[in-house]
Amino acid sequence: MTTDDASVLYEPNDRLPAGLTLGMGLQGLLLSVTTTALTISLFANAAGLDDDDRSWMIFAALAVNGVATAAQATRGGPIGCGHVLMVGTAPSYLAVTLLAAERSDARTLATLIVVSSCVQFILARWLPRARQIITPSVGGIVLMLIAVTVAGVAVGRLAGPPGGTASSAGPAVAALTVAVAAMLGLRAKGRVRLWSPLIGIAVACVVAALFGLFDSTRVSAARWIALPEPQLPGVGLTASAEFWSLLPMFVVVSMAAGLLAMSSGVIIQQVSWRNPPVTDFRLVQGAMNTNGAASLIGGFFGALPTVVYGPTSATMTTLTGVASRRVGYSVGAMLVAVAFAPKATAVLASIPDAVTAGYLLVIMGMVFVEGMRAVAREGLARHRALIVGISLGIGFGLQGSSVVADLIGGAWGALLGNGMVAGTIAAIALTAFVEVSGRRRQRLEVELHIDSLGPISEFLDSLAAGAGWSEASRNRLRLVGEEALASLLEDRSDGSQARLVVIARSAPNSIELQFLAALEEQNLEEQLACLSERAEVPEERTISLHLLRHFASTVRHRKYSGIDIVTVEVDRSR
Repeated sequence: MTTDDASVLYEPNDRLPAGLTLGMGLQGLLLSVTTTALTISLFANAAGLDDDDRSWMIFAALAVNGVATAAQATRGGPIGCGHVLMVGTAPSYLAVTLLAAERSDARTLATLIVVSSCVQFILARWLPRARQIITPSVGGIVLMLIAVTVAGVAVGRLAGPPGGTASSAGPAVAALTVAVAAMLGLRAKGRVRLWSPLIGIAVACVVAALFGLFDSTRVSAARWIALPEPQLPGVGLTASAEFWSLLPMFVVVSMAAGLLAMSSGVIIQQVSWRNPPVTDFRLVQGAMNTNGAASLIGGFFGALPTVVYGPTSATMTTLTGVASRRVGYSVGAMLVAVAFAPKATAVLASIPDAVTAGYLLVIMGMVFVEGMRAVAREGLARHRALIVGISLGIGFGLQGSSVVADLIGGAWGALLGNGMVAGTIAAIALTAFVEVSGRRRQRLEVELHIDSLGPISEFLDSLAAGAGWSEASRNRLRLVGEEALASLLEDRSDGSQARLVVIARSAPNSIELQFLAALEEQNLEEQLACLSERAEVPEERTISLHLLRHFASTVRHRKYSGIDIVTVEVDRSR
């Protein structure tokens, strides 16, 4: 996919002017703190926390979120996505954390958060093995379900305006927010575009103040600078019935947070470059690991679990055209600084619900589109279209419905009755069913060496003969295997040993081949996409790529930590 050259003004590796870096950091801060402050306030009010516990939880959350946001912008080892991905407190955990606070103590809640966060490390580690089930298409479904869920919550926040204000004030301000954001997004250029989110929020806040929607009570009561008294809950594995009964629910929600991090890691790579590269799943794993680490560390310090604010991050990048990772460092530093300034936190948290609701509608609309794009990139074959349709139908149908909650009852009923959770479970279950019920796969493991060409050709010839392919089709399949091996061997001059696993699965009119190996930095699919832009006379190192594209109907390449997976599909000759 190639985007308009003007759509991205600053790519992740570009340097930003100091003023723009600070301005983008402020915009990210506004979008991040409002959700974090609201989530913590809802939890604190429902759980009956005193002022000391509330202040410490806000401080710990902002500090952890700031460090995690800066870490996401880095690219080194298993941590970091190398893009602007903001991390904040997760509203999706409210139901289970409130249930834990009601049934147990702070120590048990912290332990549940710490233990369940490890699920995200496991999910990231096993992402290469789960590639057939946790696919980008599933990630796109998750994004669309999140968009619909959050949009419904945003509309619900327009009800019940503060006393003394007209009932139409909230919807009017929200409509104005959407209108200003839309006009700026569609027509803003140059410097105006860079500041469009901040301009939109500022205009909406001025109008909201005229309607009397601002509540400055908490702002005036907050101190300028303060370090709250530490309220560390302590962590320790317990064998209490409450802990073990609550743990499965925390694990389910943690898995959902991991899937959101995966989807966000894919989407942010697509919106951050003028010519988006093929998705690097090593960066996706880094995004998942970073969020898991943030939740784990936050649990030790008494903060609620975190989630990647991928939809907000992608929307800010799309609206402003600024994707430089320096924005991530700036947002992270400001979050840590604001943690020590309760007055600033109170100001940001006092932005009226009508303003945040209107802006959330814009953000979620764009997130839904990105989810559609993620599904479309995987293709809409008959079985995939059915999975998408059923999952979205279940997810959308359960929005605002209590049928599952009434049927099951309790916390599990509320969890499984959530449209986002139910739709995600349906997508994963249906994808797993297609994988398990398909034809049995055949496997060959050899050394990644030119001498392995003979065994690979024999393996493919036997496979094609068993499927009843003609001699011409069998020759084409063997050529695909030969060119795929040659492409994987190119530029491997270091003499390092690597194993190659070939996995084949037959369909009525095609055969899908997967080549799994630890490879060098080049990405085959990306090189194939660039071949049409190169000179007519091919370079020696791209000849195999030309032949591979000629003989195979599709070529996909996914990069994970420690493993590269090349998937080719060969159609039967007619």
